[in-house]
Amino acid sequence: MTTPIPVIFIHGLWLHATSWEPWIDLFQHEGYAPAAPGWPGDPDTVEEARANPESIADHGIDDVVEHYAAMIREMPVLPILIGHSFGGMIAQKLLGQDLAAAAVAIDAAQIKGVLPLPLSALRATLPVFKNPGNKHKAVSLSAEQFRFAFGNALSEEESAALFERWTIPAPGKPLFEAAAANFNPHSPAKVDTANELRGPLLLMTGGKDHTVPESITRATLKQYRHSDAVTDITDFPDRGHSLTIDSGWREVADTVLNWLRQQTL
Repeated sequence: MTTPIPVIFIHGLWLHATSWEPWIDLFQHEGYAPAAPGWPGDPDTVEEARANPESIADHGIDDVVEHYAAMIREMPVLPILIGHSFGGMIAQKLLGQDLAAAAVAIDAAQIKGVLPLPLSALRATLPVFKNPGNKHKAVSLSAEQFRFAFGNALSEEESAALFERWTIPAPGKPLFEAAAANFNPHSPAKVDTANELRGPLLLMTGGKDHTVPESITRATLKQYRHSDAVTDITDFPDRGHSLTIDSGWREVADTVLNWLRQQTL
């Protein structure tokens, strides 16, 4: 018997790691060895995270990258990384550091060098940016804010249900770091996009995403133009930022699985 390939799922801001549970069940059934470890400071449950936001606060991009890198260095083989939103940025950074066999970045937060900043993205992140002090705090979304940022392509009922089930406070620091990335030569949002020897990368985008609009993902793809390593993109025109957790998650997951098979992974 061959050893199952490990898969690490990396969540983004405002969603708990357990939101990957359906994906973990599917990937386990498909013969992988999946896990969804949280960010540094993340409590084990949604309820604990909401009750203890201070444990989540003030963790930046480098903190999160090193958190996962330390896990990967203890693994016997390189994992496949699947990240959503800021988790997609983290997955790209780790792939660029040759710490992944492959990576899938779903509606990934913008990396250094990406210039488009659509108004919807500004509105989606306003709960953090409206107060500069939020850089060192954990910030929660209201149900209405979640609906705009994540659930705009869903019914009000489904958006409300996802909000209640999966949302947690998120550290403001990564958003402030990403916002300043193009003014900081040593930004933690910088990714080694020119790496020729890295594993394959799949970028995925939702055409109705308010938080990471398609223009951001298309601009991210252009950042990889100096590398001949496999870099693919897939679009879900009718999907928003909730595409990994809403009722259509299986279509997204199956697309990932098919792509991994194409890479013989």
